[in-house]
Amino acid sequence: MKKHSVSKKLDRRAWLFIIPSLVLIVSFVFYPMVQAFLASFQTGIANNTEFGGLANYKRMLTDTTFQKALFNTVLFLIVQVPIMILLALAISSMLNNKKLKCRGLFRTAIFLPCVTSLVAYSIIFKSLFANDGFINGMLMNLHMIAEPINWLTNPTFARILIIIAITWRWTGYNMIFYLSGLQSIDDSIYEAAAIDGASFSQRLFTIVLPLMKPAIATVCIINFITCLNNFFTPLFYSNGIQVLSVSIVQLPLRDNMYGVPWDLVSAMGWIILLPIIIFVAVFEKQIMDGIMAGGVKA
Repeated sequence: MKKHSVSKKLDRRAWLFIIPSLVLIVSFVFYPMVQAFLASFQTGIANNTEFGGLANYKRMLTDTTFQKALFNTVLFLIVQVPIMILLALAISSMLNNKKLKCRGLFRTAIFLPCVTSLVAYSIIFKSLFANDGFINGMLMNLHMIAEPINWLTNPTFARILIIIAITWRWTGYNMIFYLSGLQSIDDSIYEAAAIDGASFSQRLFTIVLPLMKPAIATVCIINFITCLNNFFTPLFYSNGIQVLSVSIVQLPLRDNMYGVPWDLVSAMGWIILLPIIIFVAVFEKQIMDGIMAGGVKA
């Protein structure tokens, strides 16, 4: 009875710490999400609204600016995110080698862009990729191009610049998750595989990747959410590349609307949020399966 009463007291004390956070999360996360979902089905201005069904969603999907923003966002998802994920996996595999000297220095150097000021690294990239910048000068000296490339104004090269900039900034962040996953794999597993004569590819696909499933799933979730919500990089680097997060902010200004069109903005927000919910639900199962299978040590 004494042990039982002590555990009840501990449970009550635990709830004292949990309840304030729970109230804040419900008030500032879930309640606005529900309100935005309800507002996305309304049409009108301010308090003069009425139920409009899927009218806002139809308007967004037929809007040419929104279509361009959706195209650019999907393009970054299918091109930039896999590049960054695979590059981080390759770098972390090399830096996990215990025979490599100055591993700490290399890890710090690759992770450093993550903590660099957004404004500072934007200015640096703009100067590097300017018409008279270092990149154009180098390419012209190597006779790879005859005239400077308009990296900041040409839509195609602006997209390439954004992919390069985001990859440079966040690859080191992904590397940290992979390193933690690689270091959780016991050396005895590698030794047993070596004794059995397993090749590099066999060790990769039968040992490393299955045990790295939680780390890989976590990185995929983070990059998917970050890419859909990416705002500052396209805004800083290009005047013509629209993405969904930028389009939400610019919608009232573009259409000269009086006040904020909460119905349209809410619809656009849920168009971004719904894929995130589905993606996280799928990959969270991969994380939990990996943890239950012993992929991550407690």
